[in-house]
Amino acid sequence: MNGLVSAEERVARLPLWKGPVKPEQLTGGITNKNFTVDDAGERFVVRVGDDLPVHQILRFNETAASRAAFAAGVSPEVVYSEPGILVIRYIDGKTLAAADVRDPGRLARMVPLLKRVHREMPRYLRGPLLAFWVFHVIRDYAHTLTEAGSRYASRLPELVDVAENLELAVGPVDFVFGHNDLLPSNLIDDGKRIWLIDWDYAGFNTPLFDLANLASNAELDRAQEEWLLTAYFGRAPDKQLLSSYGAMKCASLLRESMWSMVSELISKIDFDYAAYTADYLDRFARAHVAFNRDHRGA
Repeated sequence: MNGLVSAEERVARLPLWKGPVKPEQLTGGITNKNFTVDDAGERFVVRVGDDLPVHQILRFNETAASRAAFAAGVSPEVVYSEPGILVIRYIDGKTLAAADVRDPGRLARMVPLLKRVHREMPRYLRGPLLAFWVFHVIRDYAHTLTEAGSRYASRLPELVDVAENLELAVGPVDFVFGHNDLLPSNLIDDGKRIWLIDWDYAGFNTPLFDLANLASNAELDRAQEEWLLTAYFGRAPDKQLLSSYGAMKCASLLRESMWSMVSELISKIDFDYAAYTADYLDRFARAHVAFNRDHRGA
């Protein structure tokens, strides 16, 4: 990155620091390199990552979403940005795991957080922004994987056909601004509030995707999923809503699987993408069987 300058060196040389700093790389990132920096008694997180068109990540979009998320009170403050760099204030709290999201008390706190993202963030958004439609992403990943000779190439036509049927099953949708990457690790609980970080995939979308994405990544059970839908929409889900949600849940899991397939080919981050792909393909297969059993013909 930037010739022979390492990401760590690039972070250390940023012009906002008040004195010499020693960046410490955070573990766990599977798209970007992330560092903590202590400077003049304050702590910051620095996200380092260039545009990734293959994943439909454009950093101008991430920066705009991050700034709006702070203004809406759901994400820490952006204190500096330049192409490929985003510096935000450090949040001292617990980075969530799937089991933490499944905790009933914490899950209840997710609903107002998502509603704020969906309905209040657009008040603060500025400039051109992206849309995120999971079915387009799946089709685009299929093209990328085919052209690259992926080891999954023989499965792609079937997966695309499944996705197209799921898209039809979703039907008409509402339109909001979504986070679109609700992995548990993108949620931080400081004991008083839950923060949502990492806006790489932010964009206009249906709220069903964030709801299904949260549920599928945290492996909520059926009762928790129905509770989540009831709490979000203010009514018990009818057959059509359950069908649309179930289709979107399958699509979310398939997209995550194909994201990992592509990452197996292109990522330089030290992470076991092959195991991640296998895990999410299994989750997708189980969700798709359940969807066909419960909603086919609904």
